[in-house]
Amino acid sequence: MPTAARVLGLTLLLLLASAPHAEAAAGWSLTPAGAGRPSFYAEGAPGTVLQDTVSVTNRSRQPLTVRLSGSGLRIAFARAALRVPARTRADVPFTVPVPAGAAPGDRSGTIAARDADGRTATVALNLRVGGPALSALTVEHVAVHGDRITYELVNRGTTVLVPKLAVHADGLFGQVLDRAAHTLPVHLPPGARRTLGEPWPGRPALDDVDVRLTVTAAGGAHDTTHASARFVPRGAVAGVCGAAVAAAALLAVRRHRRRGTETEDDEPTHKEVELTGAAT
Repeated sequence: MPTAARVLGLTLLLLLASAPHAEAAAGWSLTPAGAGRPSFYAEGAPGTVLQDTVSVTNRSRQPLTVRLSGSGLRIAFARAALRVPARTRADVPFTVPVPAGAAPGDRSGTIAARDADGRTATVALNLRVGGPALSALTVEHVAVHGDRITYELVNRGTTVLVPKLAVHADGLFGQVLDRAAHTLPVHLPPGARRTLGEPWPGRPALDDVDVRLTVTAAGGAHDTTHASARFVPRGAVAGVCGAAVAAAALLAVRRHRRRGTETEDDEPTHKEVELTGAAT
């Protein structure tokens, strides 16, 4: 055989071997309807219903019974269970509804077929949800706990965000903290809420502080939130408390003495009265 013919034959064999399909061990396969598609791809706006067709090909000499199922996405088949005659292909339409409130982005799922002996073939289904990209982010529930500032980030938009955080604090006598914006190790998907913390090892020992957190992200997302915190040394608190207790005790003693004096002064004076008279 000429060399060119041998190369052509080998090329055809490789193409046939690499043809896109999900092959089961019993001589049947699951593929997207039509030619040349290795997987399903659909694109639509929120609220729409997308349609396509899956094919089950039975190349064996015996009838085939399979059940179709979907995962990862909401997939509804025209018929979930089917019987495919020998050397026959069955085409089954299906729909994929896009939720009305779905955020723009990519989703993935799988269509599977399972025969009576438990053998399974699968095909991937990729869905892209269209719509405007909205970048929105809020920072909430800011609080200071000792040497740490805690807060919550909420993705209010439709895109995945990688936020940046800047921290600033002013005390009674001026600035006590100024931390430039730095990228947080967080990928925040749409609608997600994440509780995070920022260390503050050099916080004041005695001060009344206003803390300001500013978050930003790509696409113009921006938000700022304030929180107040008071720092008082434990020794000072103990001294103040001790003085208050001593003052309260002294006041109680004084009140007790005063009541005792008032009681003595109010006691009645008893005098003996001599009765005299003439005797007849």
